[in-house]
Amino acid sequence: MLDLSLHQGTSLHCHTPEIELRLTAVVSQGKDGQALETLWQVCSHLQRLGYPVVVLDGTAEESYEAPGLQHLLTNAPRGDGSFSMDSTHTSSLAVLPAFQGLYTLAFSPPHASQPLRALQPLFRQYALIVVYASVATFSTPLLKGTATAPLLLMQPGKPGVVTSYKQLKQLAIHTGLAGTVACMADSDAPARRREIDSELHTLRQCAERHLGQQIGTTSIYAGSARDMQRLALRLLENAGTIGVPTHGVPAYAAPDSQHSLNESYPPFYQRH
Repeated sequence: MLDLSLHQGTSLHCHTPEIELRLTAVVSQGKDGQALETLWQVCSHLQRLGYPVVVLDGTAEESYEAPGLQHLLTNAPRGDGSFSMDSTHTSSLAVLPAFQGLYTLAFSPPHASQPLRALQPLFRQYALIVVYASVATFSTPLLKGTATAPLLLMQPGKPGVVTSYKQLKQLAIHTGLAGTVACMADSDAPARRREIDSELHTLRQCAERHLGQQIGTTSIYAGSARDMQRLALRLLENAGTIGVPTHGVPAYAAPDSQHSLNESYPPFYQRH
């Protein structure tokens, strides 16, 4: 008999190949509540389409009361090392505070070539990881080795165009990645849509002329379920993948003792 390395009983030996996780980045717009609400809607659409989503919120810092990603990196939460929601909460969106954890990954020597690869064993039960953080966080080595097009949610008008261009420029300088810009229309009227399309055209021209990038743009109206679904699918399409690590997840030390977290299993806050 030939001695094959793979056979019908391979899965019984826990050698089942692991699926690559998809990962996408969404740039925070500060205290813009509309942009954040749009993100929740988009993630909810993806979950309804059968793609379980976990959001790593880089704008929220882990703490004793709300441990998150940093805690998962320093403490194995369960036997297989993975994190998942309880079956009673499968209709909710899992959101974890991740400010400290993302910076730990960005400057961690074990994963210098692809910092976010360490997330694969932790969140392999999900279809998509959404990293939501400021452009300053993404300007670290965090996205190194990850092929994704970060999403920027733009407010209509000249200030929105200027802000989005600055963020695109910062991403281009520090990551070399070209973003995708979705302008949040304040009206679904055809005339307003044409105005926004003109603003997006200006932004595309600036990005091509000054950054040498061809960026993707679209306009969306929060009141349109069709627009939200279209943006959700675009987010999924632009997502990169995280390869399976060749070694186990290393233990990470907290940046300093005053930021160390407790050792209880980290809760998550839910978006219904």
